[in-house]
Amino acid sequence: MSSALSHLRVCDLGGQLAGAGATKILAAFGAQVIRVEDPATRGMWDALRGVGPFVDDRRGVNLGAGFNNHNVGKLGVTINLRTEDGRQLLRELVAVADIVCENFAAGVMAKMGFGYEQLRQIKPDIIYVSNCGFGHTGPYRDFKTWGPIVQALSGLTFTAGLPDYEPAGWGFSYMDHVAAYYMTTAILAAVHQRERTGQGQHIDLATVLAGIAMLPTEVLDWTVNQRPGRPHGNRADFGEMAPHGIYPCAGEDRWIAIACRDDREVALLSKVLDEPELTADRFAVLEQRLRAADDLDELVGSCTRRREAVPLASELAAAGVPASVVKSPRERIDEDPDLAEWGLFPTVAHPEIGTVRVEGIPLHMSATPWTIDRAAPCLGEHNRDVLGGLLGRSDMELDELTRQGVI
Repeated sequence: MSSALSHLRVCDLGGQLAGAGATKILAAFGAQVIRVEDPATRGMWDALRGVGPFVDDRRGVNLGAGFNNHNVGKLGVTINLRTEDGRQLLRELVAVADIVCENFAAGVMAKMGFGYEQLRQIKPDIIYVSNCGFGHTGPYRDFKTWGPIVQALSGLTFTAGLPDYEPAGWGFSYMDHVAAYYMTTAILAAVHQRERTGQGQHIDLATVLAGIAMLPTEVLDWTVNQRPGRPHGNRADFGEMAPHGIYPCAGEDRWIAIACRDDREVALLSKVLDEPELTADRFAVLEQRLRAADDLDELVGSCTRRREAVPLASELAAAGVPASVVKSPRERIDEDPDLAEWGLFPTVAHPEIGTVRVEGIPLHMSATPWTIDRAAPCLGEHNRDVLGGLLGRSDMELDELTRQGVI
């Protein structure tokens, strides 16, 4: 078996979540990803280095689990781009790279001398990927965003929550993770195009627009019906099913998801829950169940709260009613045999953190499977391997660059 992307080298200037997530996927399929960090660009090393979660009470730039999770399989170098010698090192890296990725605000890299047109002078067929809130064109290009801001601007936040309550949001930086998938897809398309034509290109990814693209039904409903798409909680968005929701079960914070697609499944639910009222005349057909949705959910919940979530979900599924336990992290990660079969959480040995699990890639490929077997780089861990072994700088040169604060 071969690595699908082992012929590619990536100069990764992105970091944090969106950029790092995309290049992590490329690395898992064999690409050589060189993570370049510079405190001058954000006033710090990659922000994820200094934030949790942490495995114990230790703190430091090499101990952030988020950084380790998003940068497994990569090489790491540190270059001070405020110096001309540092900028020259980056130019040399670009010259031997296939792809350059960054997720700074629009225009930052161009001001530093490393925008797309400038990189083309170094490597004419370079694939340059920029990932920011509004992209590099349009009236909002100069605005800066963060994950929760992107979600609010795109409309995702408005759609998440319960009726008559304020929007709940989608969690911290959810769109950064989604943007990483868009970014990966775009990179692979650009690589394919270059292999056909010999031409590189600039990929301009706007995460706000990526968020809007996740709301096609809400956009269509407003365009056609002028309905604002207010959240319905866990009920079906357009009245196609009832009951359709999350219901309490016995025990603390235990829940079950149930979705009945037609009258037959409501009858099966009634039988399993031993509640004949679910098939009473007032719930006989979908239109009646939708009109009485509050009463219906209250009735279903009064039945489920007396039952254990796991056996109830199994019984409903066996009867033909779509149902699942609302799983906790422990149930998903430690107790789910399907995840164990998929190998979704491989372990890596980090020199400072220790042996830890990280997120894998949720797919299988029969000929070119992904591999994650190396932890994220410690700060500057591969300076000599990359700047010396790849770029040909001597140990004496690297010692002097280190003394000068260039690396």
